[in-house]
Amino acid sequence: MSQNLLASLGLDRPESGDDTVVPFTLDKLDSRGRTVRLGAALDAILSRHDYPLPVARLLGEAVVLAALIGSSLKFEGRFILQTQTDGPVNLIVVDFDAPDGMRGYARYDHDALVKASEAGKTSPAELLGNGHLAMTIDQGAHMERYQGIVALTGNSLEEVAHTYFLQSEQIPTRVRMAVAQMSTKGDHRPRWRAGGMLIQHLPPSGIGAMADLPGNGDFDDPAMADPDHVEADGWTEARSMLATVDDLELVDPDLSPERLLFRLYHETGVRVFPPQTLEERCTCSVERIEDMLVNSFSDEERQDMAVDGEIEIVCEFCSTAYRFNPHQFQN
Repeated sequence: MSQNLLASLGLDRPESGDDTVVPFTLDKLDSRGRTVRLGAALDAILSRHDYPLPVARLLGEAVVLAALIGSSLKFEGRFILQTQTDGPVNLIVVDFDAPDGMRGYARYDHDALVKASEAGKTSPAELLGNGHLAMTIDQGAHMERYQGIVALTGNSLEEVAHTYFLQSEQIPTRVRMAVAQMSTKGDHRPRWRAGGMLIQHLPPSGIGAMADLPGNGDFDDPAMADPDHVEADGWTEARSMLATVDDLELVDPDLSPERLLFRLYHETGVRVFPPQTLEERCTCSVERIEDMLVNSFSDEERQDMAVDGEIEIVCEFCSTAYRFNPHQFQN
């Protein structure tokens, strides 16, 4: 390729690696998207708690999804992804602090997880069970929060993401995600890796991109669908190509996001933008914990929390232990 062509495609730079998000556009297909590749940052999140493998994979998918969505924020706010369900993994919380910080935590029922594993029911849908997924955009103390809630009824996180965008933004969206452990020669243990790609159809203003949103929320109800709607050819091609991506391509450390995008969309053209680095970063601190203890508990409650004269608070995300003397908060 000529240097001018590489520059026009955004490829006149070194290929990006792990812990990055790469935005891109498919101009001829009226689509745009982001691809995420996670390495050390995800490994830190998942390895810190020594989660069972099925739980770690599910939390890894949630972290990828939060990074794909949260990285689109144009301000320094927070995107929060949270599931609450009746399945073996009954709670997942992932925070994405724009523009680049991530942390995540999963809570699970050990006995229920063992029973599910013995029965071979460890797919994301089976681990989640029934409940809901909430996606919250927190723009700061003086701004109103925005929250979208989607039912979880045995669907994968990929399928739930598709429903979320249809219901909340009415934008045709497709997501692919993969999480895996990979071994490197000389390393003492396998490392967690993950990758994901999100594409959205954004045609020129005034052109219908999807059928009318069903009034009863049932996308499979033919009575509620627009019988005259015809999906745009560009979107059909964009999402069909994404569907061909296999899990290994998404997590392969030797296949950069740029090479994967070019492999998928070189015939119609893809333009990539500079990568944005991501990092595992917890927002807990001594000051935050002190404020919580002062504002949420009385002197008597703090005394009851003390063991051997100390209050110990352990961050669920990063496992950092904070210790306080209960008397230090008395006026």
